Amino acid sequence: MSGQPITIDPFLHLNISLNPNGTITRLRDDPHVSPSLNPNLSIPVLTKHVPINQSHNTSARIFLPRKPHDHSSFHKLPLIVYFHGGGFIFFSAASVFLHDLCLNLANDVNSIVVSVDYRLAPEHRLPSAYDDAVEALHWIKRQSDDWLINYADYSNCYIMGGSAGANIAYHAGLRVAAEIDLNPLKIRGLILSQPFFGGTQRVPSELKLINDAVLPPNACDLMWELSLPVGVDRDHEYCNPTAGDGPGVLDRVGKLGWRVLVSGCEGDPLMDHQMALARLMEEKGVSVVSCFVEGGYHGVEVRDLIRQKQLHDLIKDFISL
Repeated sequence: MSGQPITIDPFLHLNISLNPNGTITRLRDDPHVSPSLNPNLSIPVLTKHVPINQSHNTSARIFLPRKPHDHSSFHKLPLIVYFHGGGFIFFSAASVFLHDLCLNLANDVNSIVVSVDYRLAPEHRLPSAYDDAVEALHWIKRQSDDWLINYADYSNCYIMGGSAGANIAYHAGLRVAAEIDLNPLKIRGLILSQPFFGGTQRVPSELKLINDAVLPPNACDLMWELSLPVGVDRDHEYCNPTAGDGPGVLDRVGKLGWRVLVSGCEGDPLMDHQMALARLMEEKGVSVVSCFVEGGYHGVEVRDLIRQKQLHDLIKDFISL
């Protein structure tokens, strides 16, 4: 346990300011990159951006490895539906480092990746992002895009996310497991990279890293305050997976035969929450592959290309089982 004082201002750390109407001004730089769908370019992965729900301004960026184009006969590729991180309040599928991550994921794992743009908080508080995630799965189910029709194996789909995106992937997965028919889309499992969960009680990994340079716990608190429904605390089921109906739905996840990959590292203040989630799923009969490594920091699997490649190798093995 740590008794050190908290020295970090979460608003300064996140580089945001709160507006009187409850929205925020995002002051950090978030450069975007355009998709590249020209097959004449010498690039390993083609990309394009397509709308999902124009009234909500939601969309998807699709990543297609060039390998299918290089042969007259090929097997359809696994489909990974990806949700980006950013504490529910930052970034998009077009953010440069997230675009690059999905491009590398598609290339390394030889899979179709659909990176979903969902509505951000606090302008759109949870469960808006979960609603958008499920809507995206229905959009994919309808096979309304030619790349998906021609190259994606709808019987081999995984829902994946990083950080807050892993939280979205988890809750979208629970909704699907509970009551949603996505046929012909068949979900095989979840891939949760450094999932963003918490609670009102500090866990040892948070206390140890109370002034963490990357993700101090009080910055997490602020992101939850901006993202959760007004009037609830961090023991709400959206933040704390042991609360609400989630544990009961996990029984259904186990019966469906889904497999779940959970990855993290000891340099992440959220590691103990992530390990507790993995244990909870195992207790409910879910087949879980956990990979927690030394060192690192929150977001290392996005920013560090060596760690990213290690994660992608892990995902490739996980999907091939």
